[in-house]
Amino acid sequence: MINKTIFKLIFPVVLGVGGVIALYLYLDENTWMKLWPLMTAYFFPPLGKESVIPAGIAMGLHPALIALSIAFIDMVASLFVVWNYDFIKRLPFLGKYVERIESLGKRGSRRYRWVRALGFIGIVLFVMIPFQGSGGVVGSILGRLIGLRAFTTWLAVSSGAILGCMLLAYFANFIKMIIVKNLMLGIFVVVLMVLIFLLYKVAKETFKGGDLLQNKAREK
Repeated sequence: MINKTIFKLIFPVVLGVGGVIALYLYLDENTWMKLWPLMTAYFFPPLGKESVIPAGIAMGLHPALIALSIAFIDMVASLFVVWNYDFIKRLPFLGKYVERIESLGKRGSRRYRWVRALGFIGIVLFVMIPFQGSGGVVGSILGRLIGLRAFTTWLAVSSGAILGCMLLAYFANFIKMIIVKNLMLGIFVVVLMVLIFLLYKVAKETFKGGDLLQNKAREK
């Protein structure tokens, strides 16, 4: 039992380090020097795949390479979370983060309510969304919260990570091709995307404010 617990703690770390070493050995120096800072940056909020992957495309990385590299991070992180969920909850900083996500889910937060209703597909779609806070760690916590088994949760997160990162990478590459061929059209598309993103953020904050008002009203 102890050996199994130790294995679940160590294996995801070994897998992650092994994957990075394999990339270092396989890639040429120029490609590696572009890739590793982006993979490192993905660990630090508020940077997410929605910013790291387009940056990689802009730097000339192949869409599949940057997409699968970022998806790999989500897959390894998810494996560690689903295998060591109770252990993570006891850690000083990560434990509080897990409890916060659990609390939002249990209160039926507008942000996560639809995930519970869709189950496995909900986790896949949630992780696919290219916005902050929708990565492998949160997806794994939500999978645990809605009652999915560890392997099922990991499979859903992995599927969402691969699909989401690939779609984002090739879409960013498509935008890059437009800019190269027609600068004005490319700028127009980028500006349009920024406006859509800002509208999304405004709508998100509006809904969040509505939830806070409802919660305060219930407390009274």
